[in-house]
Amino acid sequence: MDETSQKIIDAAMTLIRDNGYVSTTTKEIARVAGVNECTLFRKFKSKKDIILQGLEQEQWRANITPKIFENVTWDLEQDLEMFMRSYMDRMTPDFVNLSIGLRAPQLYAETASYIMKVPQAFLFSFTEYLHKMCENGKIPEADFDSLALNFFSAAFGYMFLKASFGNELTPVEKDEYIKNSVTVFIKGVM
Repeated sequence: MDETSQKIIDAAMTLIRDNGYVSTTTKEIARVAGVNECTLFRKFKSKKDIILQGLEQEQWRANITPKIFENVTWDLEQDLEMFMRSYMDRMTPDFVNLSIGLRAPQLYAETASYIMKVPQAFLFSFTEYLHKMCENGKIPEADFDSLALNFFSAAFGYMFLKASFGNELTPVEKDEYIKNSVTVFIKGVM
């Protein structure tokens, strides 16, 4: 990818993260990228094309894959903290806001599969982990799909609220939240 195209992608993704898809215009993208609008259209077919090419780049994804959840120790508390922390360290407020911007009806059909990769990676890895812990006799049999969704929702909810309100809603910091969430989850499972 040439430098001009990259500047256009970076400008578009940043504007969508900060302002949403509908509010972001090609004129504004060109201005932020330091190019004229004609150059933008020589490089890309449309605003949607810019976004879809941006989503192909690792830097514009939270890069949450099953691989980041492989460092399990088979100690429930440690592993639950690792799952939650691994997710929260990558799903920054910037990525939460970009994900929200990518949900605009005008492009959601094309972006949904990218957006869903994050929860799919977490849910798949965590459900597999719970099944293996059960097989090893470390936790009792349960509805692991529901438990995984519950645990993921706790991590997602915290990051969404922090991205939306910062510390205005609650002063609870990430590490404290992780510890308390893990404690509650373990009490519910055991």
